[in-house]
Amino acid sequence: MPVLLIEDDRMVGAAVEQALKDAAYAVDWVTDGEAAIHAAESEAYELALLDLGLPKVDGQEVLRRLRNLGCRLPVIIVTARDGVDDRIDGLDLGAEGYLVKPFEIRELLSRMHAVLRREGSGSLAVLPNGMLSLDPATREASLLGQRALLTAREFALLQALLARPGTILSHSELERQIYGWNEEVETDAVEFLIHTIRKKLGSTAIRNVRGAGWMVDRPS
Repeated sequence: MPVLLIEDDRMVGAAVEQALKDAAYAVDWVTDGEAAIHAAESEAYELALLDLGLPKVDGQEVLRRLRNLGCRLPVIIVTARDGVDDRIDGLDLGAEGYLVKPFEIRELLSRMHAVLRREGSGSLAVLPNGMLSLDPATREASLLGQRALLTAREFALLQALLARPGTILSHSELERQIYGWNEEVETDAVEFLIHTIRKKLGSTAIRNVRGAGWMVDRPS
């Protein structure tokens, strides 16, 4: 699930980026407001984490411009500004959440899950398609009673398919779900992950549509 991280502090950004990757998110990290606006306009993200004290364009102005452009990308403000007026201004500009630094990574992930549930982007307690289900809390998948623990990237790929049952996702679309900008895409990574998921859950877990991509079935 692609997430846009907008943070100019290198130490904070690196820590959050790694934590999100460990939680099976694909992360694109930018460090100034202009880059943030460009990324949000040109790429499809499920969520953005926005610092306010950014170079070039302040975080509040980033959010204002995005909303004025009609961008509906869910945004959680993550900042050291803890004043009541700052919180009110951020929420009034259209942020879905506000988290003050320093914070626990667990709290950030919990806030993200809550926003994604509200937005209906697939981060439900359990993602089902009838026979196949995936629990984001434990990263455990189940198919016809057979259960298996998935790696972070196996989870991200299967989550992308289960969020859109009956929809064929291409090779590049699935790569986008499991890799951020600055990550080297491993050769045949998508095919390998599908192979390992099928090995854990059975060959019927994911269907190949020759020449088009992969899918999971709609609930019957």
